[in-house]
Amino acid sequence: MKKIFVRDLEKHYDETIEFQGFLENVRDLPYVMFLILRDGTGKVQATIEKTEENQELIDMMQGVSLESTLKVVGVLKNAPAVKMGGKEIIPISIVVTSKSLSELPFDYNKKDNSLRETRLDYRFVDLRRQDNNLLFKAATLLEHSLREYCVQNNFMEIHSPKISGAAAESGAETFSLDYFGRTAYLSQSPQFYKQMAMAAGFDKVFEIGPAFRAENSHTSYHATEINMADVEISWIDSYQDVMDFEEAWLKFAIGKVYEKYGEQIEKEFKVKPTDIERPFARVTFKEAKEILKERYHYVGEKEDDLERKEENLLCKYAKDEFGTEFIFVTEYPFAARPFYHMLDESGNTCSYDLLFRGIEITTGAQREHRLDILKKQILVKGITLESLDFYLEFFQYGIPPHGGFAIGLQRLMMLLFHIDNIREATFIYRGPTRLNP
Repeated sequence: MKKIFVRDLEKHYDETIEFQGFLENVRDLPYVMFLILRDGTGKVQATIEKTEENQELIDMMQGVSLESTLKVVGVLKNAPAVKMGGKEIIPISIVVTSKSLSELPFDYNKKDNSLRETRLDYRFVDLRRQDNNLLFKAATLLEHSLREYCVQNNFMEIHSPKISGAAAESGAETFSLDYFGRTAYLSQSPQFYKQMAMAAGFDKVFEIGPAFRAENSHTSYHATEINMADVEISWIDSYQDVMDFEEAWLKFAIGKVYEKYGEQIEKEFKVKPTDIERPFARVTFKEAKEILKERYHYVGEKEDDLERKEENLLCKYAKDEFGTEFIFVTEYPFAARPFYHMLDESGNTCSYDLLFRGIEITTGAQREHRLDILKKQILVKGITLESLDFYLEFFQYGIPPHGGFAIGLQRLMMLLFHIDNIREATFIYRGPTRLNP
């Protein structure tokens, strides 16, 4: 018999079907036993009348613990009186395909009654909640749509190595490992390899894959292993071209998620979709600091970067003034940016951060592609040219003007769904104190 999921049941009324799922609940009444069965697409009720003919089924189910898995063969009936989707299965036979222990580590349907660390220890149980099922369906569609938009716009997908002989950012934030007697690093970013693709004449590339950050950070929005979507584009005139692409790219992908799951997201997460029709707000770093001081009477401690509170206030400004929860902040000081960002005539970087709902989700920029200037910027940052020999080779044989960005997908999902911690938006979270499961 073909496996049938809850989502497909309406096609099979009055047929004998085979259904497999978890036993979520049992209501044992004097004359009838109701079984609530769940698969990854929904729930259905199986109804066993307490007759002599069904006594064997009733006796068997008396000893089956919740969350065991069952294979039920029965007739599917259209039953409008049944609250759970207006349908029920009348079992002919039931096989217990796996038994659950009589008591779960915690009640996954009562999230707030359990410690987060306990739920992360037993993540495979925690993920059984309906909201988590929806979250990762939506994440699948988001990633698919980001890839779809790139392919539609003639991007090539690359897969860069995650073990590298040099760090793309600061060596202090890398995980090192022994590589046959040499020191290697887990990749923080495919940045150098994206730029190598530009030197290869690939024009436009993207990559979706893991990145590793050795930051001993315990915030609600950091992790040591993340999934990044990276983009790099050749033949640009300015970083504004990169921003324009990212805005259209995000609107397309988020729109696809809302189109399919918007109503369910509102129901399960009690969050209204963000407005993706309005243009994203844009301010320079200098303007941002002035807005913070004059409008909100706040001056942060950092002169060359934004603090979390400042990012929060700027998102409030964007929503109040422009009706959007997205805001680009551009032209950051060079002190706060890596050596490969191009500088403008004022000495500021041709770069930006994209903020959303109070948190930075993207850093993007036009890259410095002129070798002589790039070398000077490397030295200003206190980095030796010898340590970047392999990277500098990319620029010796012609490379187009180019730029790009990266976005952390778990952080984006966390903010889209108003989840308070990235741990909840990650399939299996990795942080400074967590290596299991």
